[in-house]
Amino acid sequence: MKHLAVLLSLLTLLLSVNTAMATEESKYTLIEKDGAFELRAYDSKLIAEVLVDGDMSDASSKGFRLIADYIFGNNTAASGKSEKINMTAPVGMEARPEKIAMTVPVAMQMAQQGWKVWFVMPSHYTLATLPKPNNPLVVIKPIAAKRYAVLRFSGWVDDEKMQAKLKDLSAWLAVKKLTSKGQPELARYNPPWTLPFLRRNEVMLEITSD
Repeated sequence: MKHLAVLLSLLTLLLSVNTAMATEESKYTLIEKDGAFELRAYDSKLIAEVLVDGDMSDASSKGFRLIADYIFGNNTAASGKSEKINMTAPVGMEARPEKIAMTVPVAMQMAQQGWKVWFVMPSHYTLATLPKPNNPLVVIKPIAAKRYAVLRFSGWVDDEKMQAKLKDLSAWLAVKKLTSKGQPELARYNPPWTLPFLRRNEVMLEITSD
């Protein structure tokens, strides 16, 4: 049994390495590195994005399935046929604030948290050449070049762990006298079968230009 566990670990390691080598990652220039903390300047890119509700785990699964359906062929290319789009890394997600309608009398209520989940499209595509999603829930969006502060870590991620890492990243930004804007983003790079200690996760905050 022990030998089987070791064999499975080695197999997972090989699969993870091979997947990482074959997968295109978002392009950026490293500005500064401080242990697990980094400042990066990202190039502009195209993403396929969906908006989903639920907790982090449920939203991640729902969002992944919707966009995977798009890149695996539920789309229409310029030829009029479907086209498979190569997977890239990372898969990103961020919380989005929900607006609650005002009622009379005023009552307090808890809004269900919503999330944006997206895949970055391979860099050889443009808006004109990227296949169009057949599912209206999948939206193609251009993202301008941005600077991010990033904290890299391993293991499984839940909302509690993300908040803890975000706190660490915010403290590092305070030391650097840098200001962030927008919602924090979570980037995950590995397929589901990857062992926790081999997983690459990053919490990211966009940095203001001033």
